[in-house]
Amino acid sequence: MSRDISDGRKKLLEALSEAGRDNSNAAVMYHTAMGERIGLGMTEEKALDLLQRLGPLTAGEVSQHTGLAPASVSGLIDRLERKWLVRRVRDPKDRRRVIVEINFERLAGFAELFEPLVRGLSELYERYTDEELAVILDFLTRATAVQRSATAELTTES
Repeated sequence: MSRDISDGRKKLLEALSEAGRDNSNAAVMYHTAMGERIGLGMTEEKALDLLQRLGPLTAGEVSQHTGLAPASVSGLIDRLERKWLVRRVRDPKDRRRVIVEINFERLAGFAELFEPLVRGLSELYERYTDEELAVILDFLTRATAVQRSATAELTTES
């Protein structure tokens, strides 16, 4: 189905695409630099972020939340465990299940490295109304779902 797009909308969509790519590149470079600073790969750093936000998870749950293949997640957890950043523990409710939890003592001091970014984003949020923030939140939530789906497709293709 072909749809005529106005020149203004076409330019806006191109600018949005370019801004999204710029944002993605900036995020990758930021997390690469942060990873180098704290001695982690970007995937390791983001897995720790996931565990901090969601709490202890099984390897399967990490796979679900990241879109990474189970074999990739096992290797990721192995690397984090070797660095003493996480530990595998038996689920107290079901001893057959193994969950991955953060070793918070080892992460002491990491949060202060993120403070300039957190402060800058907080200042940016102040520029927007609640209604505008709701639209931005909706877009980010939907764009994240699209990206997770694309990640899952990449990791399940043979």
